Amino acid sequence: MEHPLLGLSLAALGFTVLSFHVLRLVRVLVQTFLIPGISLNTYGAKRGAWAVVTGATDGIGKEFALQLAKKGFNVFLASRSPEKLGEVAGEIESNYGVKTKTYAIDFSKDDAASYAGLEAALTGLDVGVLVNNVGKGYEIPTNFLDYPQSEDSAIVTINISSVLRVTKLVLPGMIARKRGLVLNIGSFSGAFPSPMISVYSGSKAFLQAWSQCLSTELQGTGVEVELVNAYFVVSKLSKVSRPNLMAPTPKAYVASLLRKIGVPCGSLGRPGSVTPYWSHAVGDWFVQNYAPKGLLLGYINNMHKDIRRRALKKKERQAKKD
Repeated sequence: MEHPLLGLSLAALGFTVLSFHVLRLVRVLVQTFLIPGISLNTYGAKRGAWAVVTGATDGIGKEFALQLAKKGFNVFLASRSPEKLGEVAGEIESNYGVKTKTYAIDFSKDDAASYAGLEAALTGLDVGVLVNNVGKGYEIPTNFLDYPQSEDSAIVTINISSVLRVTKLVLPGMIARKRGLVLNIGSFSGAFPSPMISVYSGSKAFLQAWSQCLSTELQGTGVEVELVNAYFVVSKLSKVSRPNLMAPTPKAYVASLLRKIGVPCGSLGRPGSVTPYWSHAVGDWFVQNYAPKGLLLGYINNMHKDIRRRALKKKERQAKKD
């Protein structure tokens, strides 16, 4: 070699860069599989504290309510259907022997009276955990200009306004008690812009930025704020009906999160965020670090076009049967 020093320098640089990325992957894997999260006892489990869960009667929300009750929290359930609220509350009390309270509220209606009632219902409760789970997505992927304004407004009201309002009701008490956990259920659609579900994607991107800001503002108060970066989970919202490698059941997903409080896993390097489920964590790390953003946008757009095409064909077949 004519320039051995140059060759050695380039080799050393290559080794350094490779080592950096390998070590980051190792950190993600160690956090995801080995490092335990903060104990829920820190937030008052088994000591009379309450967990507040919005959207608590189906899917992930219901599973949060069940698993937090099993961990020893009393549970405050907020959702739209009084009948479903009663069913979930009864299941919790009979299985776990903790207290429950329910409050029926339609989070798509941003009215002062409903939130005044919620505030009154929460008064006097030692709230240790808040799970901002309620959310609204698209029935099928749709271009922005073809999506009704009423649906735009509903997504913004449910996915953003409700989170801000409920958090403002609960947070002062947490700060006063110097302990609390706020979990905001986000989405990969917030981390990676997602054409054809643009309003939903934007609402989850807001939650990501806001959660990171709030987490930083509350440092030193004893209150932990985390944006939960979820990919597909079997649920009505995701329209995934069977579990697979990338779409766990709500039970498996919630269990993975509650084991990793305070541990970013796949969200390594993004303060105030956690990607807890193992396949989501690895996928998140890879896409954030290596996926070309332009190609990713195009891929997501084409994927949603295909989903829309198949959904419309299914509707046509169903209409013919009817």
